[in-house]
Amino acid sequence: MIEQVNADLKASALAHMPSGKFNANAAWLVLAVMAFNLTRTAGVIAAGAMARATTATIRHRIITVAARIARRSRRLVLHLPQGWTWESQWTRLFAHSHSPPVAVSA
Repeated sequence: MIEQVNADLKASALAHMPSGKFNANAAWLVLAVMAFNLTRTAGVIAAGAMARATTATIRHRIITVAARIARRSRRLVLHLPQGWTWESQWTRLFAHSHSPPVAVSA
C-alpha cells in the first residue's frame, strides 16, 4: 500500500522537487502530500472506479474537465461535455462538496 502511495507521489509532485534548498523542499513536500490527500478524498467521494484510481487518473478524468462557464441571470452555469463518461462521479463529488453541513448534536 505505501509503495503505491510513494509511486503515485513520485509520478506527480515529487518529480518536480524545487532545489537543493532544504526549506523549499520541505514546503514542497507538505504541499504535495496535501494535494495528494485532497485528490484521493475527491476520488473516494466520487466513488465508482475513482475510489481506487491513481491521483493522475482522478486529475485527468474528474478535476480537469473541458467545460464551458456561462453567465445567465447573474448566475454561473457550467456546461459539461455531452456523453461524458465520468459525469456521474463528477456530479456526486460536486453535490457532496456543495451540500449543507451536517448538524452534530453533542
